[in-house]
Amino acid sequence: MKKKRKPAGPGKTIGIIGGTGLYKFEGLENIRQRKIATPFGAPSDAILEGNFKDARLLFLPRHGKGHRIIPSSIPFRANIYAMKKLGAEWIISVSAVGSLKEGIHPGDVVIIDQFIDKTLKRDGTFFDKGLAAHVQFADPICSDLAAILYKAGKKEGVRIHKGGTYCCMEGPAFSTRAESRMHRQWGAHLIGMTNLPEAKLAREAEICYATIAVVTDYDCWRSDEEDVDIKQILKTLKHVTTDAKKIISAAVEEIRPPRKCACAESLRGAIVTNKRLIPAAIKKKLKPIIGKYV
Repeated sequence: MKKKRKPAGPGKTIGIIGGTGLYKFEGLENIRQRKIATPFGAPSDAILEGNFKDARLLFLPRHGKGHRIIPSSIPFRANIYAMKKLGAEWIISVSAVGSLKEGIHPGDVVIIDQFIDKTLKRDGTFFDKGLAAHVQFADPICSDLAAILYKAGKKEGVRIHKGGTYCCMEGPAFSTRAESRMHRQWGAHLIGMTNLPEAKLAREAEICYATIAVVTDYDCWRSDEEDVDIKQILKTLKHVTTDAKKIISAAVEEIRPPRKCACAESLRGAIVTNKRLIPAAIKKKLKPIIGKYV
């Protein structure tokens, strides 16, 4: 008699980095906490690992449990390194943002496609002394993953917008009125504090990255609206976070390996340092990132 073959385990690993309002993800099975050591310190919190539908999910609260970490102090390099070390090939970021456009309302969701970087004091690369690499970042979001998220949102009946530019500022204070008007003149659709350098590091780590931007307010550019405050943000987040979870749940089934996008090999040709001159300590330190090339 032939032995029954055991069902195959999850064939894909997807990371979810939750922002304000998203500190857990319901529906995970076979859950365990993973405390991952990295050369860049500890991640924001323990990573919750579990099975969801046909995927292995890795959930990380960006600000830590209880929202302990301000945007500028998020250990971005440790977070992405830990995701890479655990085998994530896709990262879905969920981020609270302010709207800079009349037609993007609080309670809406935007699947962004561009960034403007206004951050000033964050470590934004895995590459430094001893190893130089320059990844392509003209299109900073994985278009394949973004398309899946948008389609999932439409399917779930979410008020969702396709495309938009996310201006990432340092924070933690909100914009001045002059800054908000300037960001609008720059062509930005949204203002936030957390997606950079997160997206850049994901590209360096060859992980597909896309953002579900949940709109909580109109920032402070509208004269007929109350200025943004944290109470307003938290109130709006209660229902829009539910929409983000619906999108993720529907999208997981549509994410299928193998990846055919450029993200999967974004480091190919990007390392410019002569391989013979790369110090052994750096090769060891960055093995999960550069191992297949050096």
